[in-house]
This record gives sequence, structure tokens and C-alpha cells, in this order.
Amino acid sequence: MKAFFNSMTGRVFLALMLGIIASAALTQWLAVNERQRTLERYRNFHALERAEQIIETADVVRPESRAQYLQVASKGSVQLELAGEGHAAVQPPTEFSSALSQRLGREFHVTPLADRPQACDKPLPTNTLFGPTQWRGTCESVHIAMTDGQVLKLSVLPPRAPAPTGHNEYAVFLPFLLCVAILAYLVTRMTVRPLKQLAQAAKDLGNDINHPPLGLAGASEIRQASAAFNAMQARIRQYIAQRTEMLAAITHDLQTPLTRLRLRLEKVDDEDLRQKLIGDLSAMQAMVKEGLDLARSIDAGGTMQKLDLDSLLDSVCADAVDAGQQVELKGSASMSLLGRPLDIQRCLVNLIDNAVKYGQKAHVTVERLAGAARIRIRDEGPGIPQDQLARVFEPFYRLESSRSRSSGGTGLGLTIARNIAEQHGATLSLANGDGGGLEAVLTLPEFYAGK
Repeated sequence: MKAFFNSMTGRVFLALMLGIIASAALTQWLAVNERQRTLERYRNFHALERAEQIIETADVVRPESRAQYLQVASKGSVQLELAGEGHAAVQPPTEFSSALSQRLGREFHVTPLADRPQACDKPLPTNTLFGPTQWRGTCESVHIAMTDGQVLKLSVLPPRAPAPTGHNEYAVFLPFLLCVAILAYLVTRMTVRPLKQLAQAAKDLGNDINHPPLGLAGASEIRQASAAFNAMQARIRQYIAQRTEMLAAITHDLQTPLTRLRLRLEKVDDEDLRQKLIGDLSAMQAMVKEGLDLARSIDAGGTMQKLDLDSLLDSVCADAVDAGQQVELKGSASMSLLGRPLDIQRCLVNLIDNAVKYGQKAHVTVERLAGAARIRIRDEGPGIPQDQLARVFEPFYRLESSRSRSSGGTGLGLTIARNIAEQHGATLSLANGDGGGLEAVLTLPEFYAGK
């Protein structure tokens, strides 16, 4: 769940959910408050009409029968009763008392009282999520001096609590949230899908520069981004092809003068000088050859084929043994992989040659993992300092110890091997073994038909 909300999809989904819920809550709050204000205005007008009605009716009732009438008439939120004997505190006229005084005329004297009915301060039961808990309409008491001099007390109380409807507002809110979540998820997928396609295209471009271009579909902005991505891929492909062709031409053109130099060096009379010059010339030829191999390892051209990993490993190790190298192969993967045979073979040969050259012997172990095969190539050499394990993958980088040009290395073998591995979606890493020696770990993905 944490990973989901850390992703682009999760963040857009959360922003949409919070935005829609906040908008819906604000709309509901405004609607409930507007409904409450309308109800208060209606109840105030109704209380004014009711008060005028029962006061004028009580005035025409005989004084000896007035108490009985008041008992029958005062059963709602507007109650009229005989005033007490004590002196009550008064207050300035209110909006309700002024309106009632105008309606009743000069024959009646309306005096607003400072003491509010106790029901005014009681919380209101509510069955809505945003409903007010306090009645904000008219709620007060006034003294009414009748035409015969009798004083009555009029109390305007909050309305009675509505009858329970059996309707649970939260039960309605949950389907609303579910609909909002589905809508937000669909909008999020529609928004983030082009970004995922661009990310996958960038990943595929890293694995295969000749990967088919993106299709131009969707919104205009997405089509523009896809077109720009395709143009970038074409420029990179052209740049790599031009560089490879240039290096191939340089290598081809250098072969003839290097061969002539080697023939002429054979005529040098000084044996010691001749051997030194021939050694330097051989190093130059090796650097030219591996430079071309490096350029080819970056270029992902060529047809991918289904390969049997065990057969390929057996062939590479057998060729190494035939060449006089000490190579030992253990285990089996029993799986197929998708790749270019010559490139995979060059990667394995470079790793084995590197182990034999600097560690005298190569111990090759292969094992099957979930959806991949792991090949370990361990030598018996001194290993590499921990802080230089990553730097040995840099082109032409050589250690100052036994791994130097004097041992025949050009500093490109591991670089070529890593480039080939990345072109095939594999990973290559180096680590010093617990018992000494350097171990190269190559993890190759398994080939699944239809993918």
C-alpha cells in the first residue's frame, strides 16, 4: 500500500479522491446550511402568525375562561400562558417582538424579556452529517399586556425534533465514496498510462536501440511526446551506427599498415629490440580489435534467437579447455534465453578469459532461479580492492597491480561484457569471494514464448 501511494498512480488517485470528497463535502455543507436558513425563516414567520392568532383569540375569550383556552392552544412551539407575579427583567426590542407589536396594534403592549426559555440552549438532534446542533431561529419570551390589563407570557420555542426516518446517511455516503474511488481510479489510469508507456519505451530503448518506435495515439500532448521520443531514438540509432561504422573503417584501415609494420619488424637485426617492438605492435592490434568489439557491444543490432544456455556454456568452456585454459563447469540451468549468439558467447568468453588471465583458473557454476539463470565465474587470483569494483567496468581502466597492460589486458573486456549483458536485459556484477579470488555474477532472464 505504501509503494502504491509513493507511485505516480497513487498520488494522482489520492489527489483526485481528496479533491472530489472535499468538493462534495463543501457542497453538502452549503446545501444543508441554506436549507436550515430557509427553515428558520419559515418557522419565524409561522411563529409570528401563530402568536398573533392565539393572542387575538385569547383577548376575546372571557377572563374566567382564558386559562382553559391557553391550556388547549399552547401545545406547539408557540406557547401562551399567564404571567407570574414576580418582576421579570426586560431587554431592548427584538426583531420578533417589534414585528409582533406592529401586527397586534396599540391595544396590546409587547415587552421582550431577558430570560430565554431553557429549550433555546438545548442541542438539537440531527440526522445529517453537516446539520447544525443549535437552533438559530427565533427563541425568546415576551410579556403581552391584553386589552383588559391582564399580562400573559408568550414563549417561542425551537421546533420539535423530526421523527426518525430510519435512513442512515453514512450508508448512503459509502456508495458515494465507492463511485468516487472508481471514477478517480479510471481517471488516474487514463492519465498515468501514457507516462508508463513512455517509461517502458525508455527501458526498451536501453535494452534494444532498434526497438520499434512508439505508436502515435492518444491526446495531442501524448502524440507530441511520443513523436519527440521516436525522433530521439532515431538520432541515437544513427549516432551509434555512424560511430560503429567509423570505428570499423579505422580498424580496417589500420590492419594494412600494422601488418606491414609487423613484416618489416622481422628484418630488425637486434633480437631484443625486435621482440619489444613486436610486443607493442601486438598490443596495438589487440586494442584496435577490442575497440571495435566495444562499439559493436553498444550497438544492439542483430536478430534475437532462442538459445539453449547449457549448450552455449558447454561450448564456450570446451573451447577454453581446448585452448589450454583451466576451466571447470558445474551445474545446469535447463532453460532457454533470447539473445544474439555471438554476443552472448563474446560476453562469456571475456569473463572466462579475465578469470584465467588474472586468477589462473576459472570455476564456472550455473544455477536456475525463478525466471532467470545465474552464472558465477570465480578465479583464484588476489581479487580487486572494494573501492575499485565498479571502476573496472570503465573503458580502458586497469589496476596498478597484476591487472595491467603487461599481462595483456586492454581494459575493455569487462566493459564489453557488461554492455552485452545490458543489451540482453541481464545484470553483471563483481564481488570478492570469501575464500579469496574475484567472482563475476551474470544473471540472464529466461525466455518465455509470446513475450
